[in-house]
Amino acid sequence: MDTALTVAAYAIGLLLTLVLASALTPAHWWRRPNARAATLLVAGTWGFGALLAGALQAANPQAVAAYEPPASQYQVFRALNLRDGTGTSAKRLAVVPAGAVVAATGMRDGDWWQVRVKVNGSQLTGWASSLWLRRADEGRR
Repeated sequence: MDTALTVAAYAIGLLLTLVLASALTPAHWWRRPNARAATLLVAGTWGFGALLAGALQAANPQAVAAYEPPASQYQVFRALNLRDGTGTSAKRLAVVPAGAVVAATGMRDGDWWQVRVKVNGSQLTGWASSLWLRRADEGRR
């Protein structure tokens, strides 16, 4: 995730904590600095900031960390259209023949995976439907 978005999420968390603390706690807590007020500010900022940062990360699928190691190998099940974006309306970059091996980059958007493959001597990176891929070590049935 972008560092600026993370900082913004925690800044908003701090502001939200201050607003809620002023509305929901006794006024005498805030007359002079004390451990109780500091703990409330730190815990609230951390809690709300982490919640907002997680929501921002989930809203941006390109920034989501890969759950599988990079360069996982997959074999193309049937002829596969490699596209420049997700969805069948995206421009087709190439047709990858059945049996070819592709490497997943770890980027995903639903059933669409970003993959790297060598087609006709050139290295291409594009998006493919995961429904047409099988693990390279998986036996064919």
